[in-house]
Amino acid sequence: MSAVSGTPASTTVPFVDLGRQHAAIQADLRAAFERVMARGDFVLGEEVDGFELEFAGYVGATEAVGVGSGTAAISIGLAALGIGPGDRVIVPAHTYVASALGVMHAGAEPLLCDVDEASGLIDLDSAASVVDSRTAAVLAVHLYGQACDMDAVAQFAASRGLALIEDAAQAHGAGWRGQRVGSFGAVAVFSFYPSKNLGALGDGGIVCAHDPAVAAAARRLRNLGQEAHGEHVVAGYNERLDTLQAAFLRVKLGHLEGWNAERRRAAERYRERLPAGVAAPPKREGAEDVFHLLAVKLDDRDALARSLASAGIHTGVHYRLPLHRQPPMAGLPPSPVELGQAEDWAARELSLPMFPGLREDEVDRVCAALAGALGRS
Repeated sequence: MSAVSGTPASTTVPFVDLGRQHAAIQADLRAAFERVMARGDFVLGEEVDGFELEFAGYVGATEAVGVGSGTAAISIGLAALGIGPGDRVIVPAHTYVASALGVMHAGAEPLLCDVDEASGLIDLDSAASVVDSRTAAVLAVHLYGQACDMDAVAQFAASRGLALIEDAAQAHGAGWRGQRVGSFGAVAVFSFYPSKNLGALGDGGIVCAHDPAVAAAARRLRNLGQEAHGEHVVAGYNERLDTLQAAFLRVKLGHLEGWNAERRRAAERYRERLPAGVAAPPKREGAEDVFHLLAVKLDDRDALARSLASAGIHTGVHYRLPLHRQPPMAGLPPSPVELGQAEDWAARELSLPMFPGLREDEVDRVCAALAGALGRS
């Protein structure tokens, strides 16, 4: 999980600082709270309807359905497409565990493939090697805020008759060749965990779809399978987006483009200042990345992280175990392909400070400290 802090002491560079982000919009957040308190519509209220419309419009989806978390969005999105027990879903082995758990909660089985060496995104050659007769979908994870090559992913899915699911939990506002992620798949899912590019003041998620029937199914599933009051037609979930969180998210959505621009500026400064031998996230033609995380790969990652911590620089690891080594996956059949790049990312990835409001001098300090630590090692 990402570290989340308030405004730091001047002697530290935080990994994430939500205090800086929220300081400028406190009055608007308080006003949103007062609106919800005055109406008292705390569950599936007016703000949820408004946020769903606005977020669907922002992404370029036909409809959006607010749910309780990003994990729930994966489960509900798959179930709304009719994917469940007996089906398999291709999942890259290097991603947050929720990508696989959401598949498992829907009753389907994650089918793990390897990832790209430079970006950590899904390796479609590896994915092609795991497709079997039970494979129903592919989950394209826009990891670290990097947009997958959606031309290639869409062609891969269409040529094999697979449903395309976008896991955009870390990629609010990212795009591929001018089209925002979340608008390519049969279903796309987002998380609103507080440190995300668009984060709630709690938890939340959303399912985006183009087919109104899929969106309607998701709405039933999030609300205990309810078709009409007291009429529960399927065994649904209790996974509704809170009205209060929707109100906060409506406020923050209007600032997302500006915050993403700040992330891009910080990422470009990292690219200019990172020491020799430390590869910055790759620039890819067509990709409009939003840098939820600034991930680099380092030998002796943990020792370097300790050195940075001693210099007052907070870092993270995303993710220390590839999916096939996570205990919940122990009962899955072994992947038919090698997962060497996922293993390498797990062993070497280090996430450097990245958030809106990160100052140039702080980026410079991180890069200088990393250069010093590498020199000593």
